[in-house]
This record gives sequence, structure tokens and C-alpha cells, in this order.
Amino acid sequence: MGHWFARNIVEPGKLPTLLALTSFVVTFLVTRAVTRLIRAGKGPFRNVSSGGLHIHHVVPGVVLTVLGGFGAVGSDRHGPGAAVFAVVFGIGAGLVLDEFALILHLDDVYWSEEGRQSVEVVVLTAALVLLALSGFSPLGVDDMTAEERTDRTTFVLTLTINFLFVLVTLVKGKFRMALIGTLVPFVAVVGAVRLARPGSWWARRLYPRRHRARARSLVRAYRHDKRWTKVRRRFQDVIGGFQERVPGRGSSSS
Repeated sequence: MGHWFARNIVEPGKLPTLLALTSFVVTFLVTRAVTRLIRAGKGPFRNVSSGGLHIHHVVPGVVLTVLGGFGAVGSDRHGPGAAVFAVVFGIGAGLVLDEFALILHLDDVYWSEEGRQSVEVVVLTAALVLLALSGFSPLGVDDMTAEERTDRTTFVLTLTINFLFVLVTLVKGKFRMALIGTLVPFVAVVGAVRLARPGSWWARRLYPRRHRARARSLVRAYRHDKRWTKVRRRFQDVIGGFQERVPGRGSSSS
């Protein structure tokens, strides 16, 4: 195990990425646990306030993200500094993205329905970083041989084609597939060839006169949402704490 870790993580310079991902996930889970205790009135934790102003944990998160990011840029990937700054960055990113919905809506929606967007962003971010850590390169460059990479025409053409698949997937309203497709091209290809989601730019521009395609799109989206929405919500309830609902919008920071 030690030999595998050294060969696949330490030597390629992936240790800072692994540390950042680990600290990011741990920070998110710990933060959610603390905010749930605060909301329930249990434990020694309390909201942080200064002069009557409630300080959300996105504030120290931004500071840590900036410090960790600039520190990582100025550090060597194999040095101890890179490891330290990677942990700082991961902690900051975990605090910031845990309140992504607050930043998006400019309102304290932490425990509301809109607050689920924070959990989705955190899970998607962790998945993308894990894919990159596993060796996937953006837009499928990892699928090319060394000879193909030296051929500039093939290299640029591959990037362009894969980027177009990602772009088509995006305008079809499949944002998760588009993001994952930047690392796993097959996902973007599937998203690009399948019908667009209702309400997407693609559906509004290209389906008005294609009644059959519009009808199929509506039926497919309905079946997909009916099948997966409950599963996704239950997953969000488990890791986000939304099962402990109380009337109104609760405070979120620790």
C-alpha cells in the first residue's frame, strides 16, 4: 500500500490535491454537523456574532481560500508548503461551498429548499476533483497517445470536438453531465446526442416546431425526475441535515 501511494500519489505530485480534497470533504461534514447542533440547541456551539452582526462561516472560508490558493501557487508541488496550503485551501473551500446557496441567492437560505444547491455543488466538486485525482484529464486529453499529443493538429482537433460536445450538453440543460463530461468525454457525448431538457436554450430554439421531439423531451424529463429526485433528496437529507426541518429559515453559521 505504501509503495502504491508513493508511486501514484506522491511522485506525480498529487499529494496536495489529495490533501485539499480530504480537508474539503471533512470540513463540509464537520460544518454540517456543527450547524445541525446549533440549530437543535445542543452542544457548546453557538452562532458567531460581532456588534449584532451575524458572521457566516463563508467569511473565514473566503479568507482561508485566498490564503491557501495564493500559497499553493507560490509553492512547489512536492514541498511541505504545498501540503500545508492545500489543507488550508480545502478547509476554506469547504466553508465557502457549504454556503454556496447563500452566495447565489444573497439570502440566508441554508435550511430552505434553495439550500440544497450547496450540497449539490459540494458533491459535484468532490466528484470532479476525485476524477482528476484518479488521472482523468480535461476534455479527454488523457485518452491520447504520446505520439498524438506531439501532433498539434490532432491535439487541437480532439480538444475542439470534445469541447463542442460539452457545450452542446450544456445548452441542452444538462449541467452536471457537462461538468463531468469535461473529464470523461463519453458522458458529454451521451448528453449531447440525447434530447434536451424542457426549458433549456436548445429546447426553446429548436423544438418549437418539432412537436414530437418536444413531447418526448417532456415525458423523458418527467420520468427521469420522478425516478431520481427522491433519491437525490434523500441523499441530501442524510449529508445536509434537511430532515430536521423547522418553520422558517434558520441561521447557518457556527
